[in-house]
Amino acid sequence: MFAKILSATITGFDAAPIQVETDISGGLPGMTLVGLPDTSVNESRERLRAALKNSGSPLPAGRITINLAPAD
Repeated sequence: MFAKILSATITGFDAAPIQVETDISGGLPGMTLVGLPDTSVNESRERLRAALKNSGSPLPAGRITINLAPAD
């Protein structure tokens, strides 16, 4: 499965557009975030798991890849 959405982030007083692309494929369960240049990747992964759990959505079985573009 592949999905792409447009989102935004706030940097100071400006908003910057972000493309979020996700893919769920077969294989061992796991989550990979790409496109973040610093250590916030591990925190983001845990926030995503918590958000899915608290929304009542089950974490899909399989390998989840999330790409944030642009990476900066």
